[in-house]
Amino acid sequence: MTGATARLLAWLVALTMLLTACAPAIGFDETVTDRPSPSSSARPAAGDVAPAPQRTQDATPTPTPAPAQLPTPTAAPQAFALNLYQEGDFVPQYTFDWCVAASIQMTHNLIDDTGGGTWADRAQQGDLWEKARARSSNSFNGANPLGWAEVLTDVGMGPYAVVSIADYGDALQTAARAITETGRPVGLVMWSGRHAWVMSGFESLGDPGQFTEFSVTGIRVLDPLYPHGSGQWGPSPAPNSLLTPEQLATQFVVREPRRWSSDLPAGYLLVLPQAGA
Repeated sequence: MTGATARLLAWLVALTMLLTACAPAIGFDETVTDRPSPSSSARPAAGDVAPAPQRTQDATPTPTPAPAQLPTPTAAPQAFALNLYQEGDFVPQYTFDWCVAASIQMTHNLIDDTGGGTWADRAQQGDLWEKARARSSNSFNGANPLGWAEVLTDVGMGPYAVVSIADYGDALQTAARAITETGRPVGLVMWSGRHAWVMSGFESLGDPGQFTEFSVTGIRVLDPLYPHGSGQWGPSPAPNSLLTPEQLATQFVVREPRRWSSDLPAGYLLVLPQAGA
């Protein structure tokens, strides 16, 4: 081999080694995992990707308005009656002065349903009159409504109090309501303060226990002066008579202030049972 040929051969060998050193170290069929794959700019098909879940808010239900409250129909007042009277409760006054004492006896009889005995004795009536007169003070030296109320309370039928009411209709309502609430009769100061009756019951349009406003249509009365009556004021009604308000008004009138001294204003006087006794 000539020198030129040897040099050419050495150059070819060197070139071959240089090309071998520049070749890639892996084959084309191997996967490279240490670099990201180039992303494609093409949009995915609609069926290829599931839609992203949408955030939804809980729907707040529209409140259903409550049905309009209809006013409760008010019951119409009906006819009502209450009567404490039983046969044997009436007691006459034994003198023309003892009307308060006889009214106290009748009040006891109307209240006492226990069979404890009827109060009707003349001597007892006289004693009750003296007690009422001792608790009264007026120029006529008799028993007035204050003494009447005090004796009723003292003998165990009270408490009772004397009230004066300016309006006639209000006085009847007050008396009817008191009988309903207490189950006890009402004393009526008659003849402008000169006489005593007992109201034992009533009739009305509307129950006083249910209605604030009601109308009294009838009044049950006991006049201890029966059967005598008065030439000025009229006849005495029979025991347990039912009078209309107009009939009662002929004898149940405003008390004259001069009849006896008290702090009560002029008006229709009631000897009224008090509730809670």
